Amino acid sequence: MTPARAAERLGELGLDSRDIESRRSLFELVLSRFTGRGVGAPEHLFWVPGRLEVFGKHTDYAGGRTLVSAVPRGFAIAARPRRDARIHLADAARGEDVSFDTTVGTAAGTETPAMSTGWRHYVHTVVRRLARNFPGAALGADLVFASDLPRASGMSSSSALMVGVAAALGRAAELERRPEWRDNIQNTLDAASYYACIENGLSFGALAGDAGVGTHGGSEDHAAIVCGKAGRMSAFGFVPMRHVTDVELPEDWRFVLTPSGVAADKTGGARGPYNRLAKGAEVLLRLWNGTEPHASSLATALTSSPDAADRLRALAVASRVEDWPPTSILSRLDHFVGEDARVPLAVAAFNEADADVLGRLAAESQRDAEALLGNQVPQTVALADAARGLGALAACSFGAGFGGSVWALVHGDEAAEFAQRWHPAAFVARPAPPLTVL
Repeated sequence: MTPARAAERLGELGLDSRDIESRRSLFELVLSRFTGRGVGAPEHLFWVPGRLEVFGKHTDYAGGRTLVSAVPRGFAIAARPRRDARIHLADAARGEDVSFDTTVGTAAGTETPAMSTGWRHYVHTVVRRLARNFPGAALGADLVFASDLPRASGMSSSSALMVGVAAALGRAAELERRPEWRDNIQNTLDAASYYACIENGLSFGALAGDAGVGTHGGSEDHAAIVCGKAGRMSAFGFVPMRHVTDVELPEDWRFVLTPSGVAADKTGGARGPYNRLAKGAEVLLRLWNGTEPHASSLATALTSSPDAADRLRALAVASRVEDWPPTSILSRLDHFVGEDARVPLAVAAFNEADADVLGRLAAESQRDAEALLGNQVPQTVALADAARGLGALAACSFGAGFGGSVWALVHGDEAAEFAQRWHPAAFVARPAPPLTVL
């Protein structure tokens, strides 16, 4: 497939026409680099988008709801199976690569210092998990990728890379023909859930888990990347992952996205603060299960009865949990309750094109992230304020926090000018096609 045809195909699947040329350039870079390796033409070509989280900050791993979409930036990945057991993967944009033998380089404890940092760590985690779950699979392959997603920006560049590598290796090794795959992965929701478990290390069905990448995250990124729909946002529930509904972005509205410039690498300095927020949800669930009927997630506990939130709040006030004063536990509870409830309200507001309601919901979400999650930095706060000052219908930060990005919702005919006035790195975005085999 030519770069032009690959980009055209994404256009046929709903990619905004203004993004087609940039996709062509991305595929051209990947395919030319692959051809230059002298290993033959690629047999598989993939598009893997990043994601936008509209509402649902830190709710997914606690069983809550999110409203997300794929974005028009992401990864192009070309792959070709090898006859030996080696994997060679190259970043065409940065001129970096990694190569190792899958029969000796994927056992626990075999990760070398060079493979334990940056994007190589994500690749090694994927290969290690696939080798564990599909013993004897022919995982040897040549892969070349390139991305125009801002790194560590809250647009899920790391999750998109892991999904893309897992999907490419799975296709090259024909994992979908294996009984382990057929018995555990029945549809795209299952695939998204499994890819999330590769990242967070949890088991999925009979597919045993491992250490993952070291973050205790959920699976909203993977839901958007694998199951998103062009032109629409999708609401998902989690633990287990389930599709709730889709809602179209009004034709005359556009998102404008910008990274804050503060990197939030969840396997680096942001991992501790990120994992503490996940731990807060675990503490709440443990308090509930200590005295109340057992619940599988915080969301399940809170929906078990009309007064469940009040009962859990009382348990939090009386709690004695090391490193978790009652005020911190209550803040975590109040954030989850408020943010989870915003998702269905936002779906209704998008359906009705009610900009006033969306503006209010976004302002509340931003306020709660600052006051209750405590995961905002001055840059994300300032960008959201600046967007509203420039006339955005709504604006809010998104991502894991401690850096990340901000979205603004604007009228389509004003989007390009708004982006230029707002931030040098801002770009216009309509919901894009999900993971696609081209």
